[in-house]
Amino acid sequence: VSAGNGCGHTLLTPHSGTLSSKNYPGTYPNHTMCCWRLQAPPGTSLLLAFGDVDLEPSEHCAHSSLLLADPQTGTAYGPYCRNSVPSAPLLVTNSSTVTVLFNSTSHRSGRGLLLSYATSQHQGTHYTQEHVRYVEGIWMGGSPDPPLTMCFSVYCPAGCKDIPGDIWGNPSQGYRDTSVLCKAAVHAGVIADELGGQVTLSREKGITLYESAFANGLRSNRGSLSEKRLVFHKVCCLLSPACDDMLEVVAFNASSWWHEVDVLGQDRAWVAERAALSTTGHSWAAEPSAEAAWLELDLGTRKNVTGIITKGSSEQHDYYVTSYHVSSSRDRKNWRPYRGSSGQEDKVFEGNADSQGEVSNNFIPPIIARYIR
Repeated sequence: VSAGNGCGHTLLTPHSGTLSSKNYPGTYPNHTMCCWRLQAPPGTSLLLAFGDVDLEPSEHCAHSSLLLADPQTGTAYGPYCRNSVPSAPLLVTNSSTVTVLFNSTSHRSGRGLLLSYATSQHQGTHYTQEHVRYVEGIWMGGSPDPPLTMCFSVYCPAGCKDIPGDIWGNPSQGYRDTSVLCKAAVHAGVIADELGGQVTLSREKGITLYESAFANGLRSNRGSLSEKRLVFHKVCCLLSPACDDMLEVVAFNASSWWHEVDVLGQDRAWVAERAALSTTGHSWAAEPSAEAAWLELDLGTRKNVTGIITKGSSEQHDYYVTSYHVSSSRDRKNWRPYRGSSGQEDKVFEGNADSQGEVSNNFIPPIIARYIR
């Protein structure tokens, strides 16, 4: 729970989360405050990782400060500011509840704060791994540098998608090793931003050029040569990445399709069968007047569906879908809307911004069904 006019990017879940002050990493505003209340499941305790605490210095941190309080034990941590920083990047509490209070008065400088947390269930993942450290609010591999192709595992808190920092590369190539690791994991589709989770990856030899891609609501940058790259694995580092095979669609169906009559009076049907990603020429399109149009894929039998790739039709027309819902069925009679890992409301997937590029979205958790709409 968060309250106040000084709250920035915030995503809090029972098992992990990320929070920052307003405008971070820009200068935080004058005369603001924010209070976050972190609550872990009973029987667990909270681990807090300081990604950045940069508040203008003042005597006893009187002007701008970060203060943490453990109401169950009556323990207080801080106040912190630039001349009184946390003694370690990780704070291990003995409580399942912690209150984080940030406030500012008049000041001229300071990025504010970036903080992540997780429960004690993940303590072994955070820091006992030989090659894991905490950098800028996210869990990173590195220090000392692991050898090439070494496999290691880290835990990423929820809320990494919108923290500052760049990523270069894509799921098929891997990512430049200077990328924000957990943000890259969201882009690669190995974790859902709203939950976070364990990621397994290897550090391999870099490549000459990293191509940009749009996936899971994030656009990566096009990047130049790096000595090393990060490659995420969906099952185990020792095996080739699983679930990357393209599923065969037995049949396509749609709510409607467009019968185009061109300037020469010739009819061209934008039928459902033309929706396959590999189809050359024009694609599927619904009737122009259709509302709530849908496209249906029959996979033949129940399959484990881990994601979808969409592309527009640039054949004569600049057509593409900007957003969509997904539903699934095992019998084509009862349909279940996809709600993602949060399970609260139907998920809206971010689609294409032009008719040329491909956009990927992963299903976390996967869909098990024969029919997809």
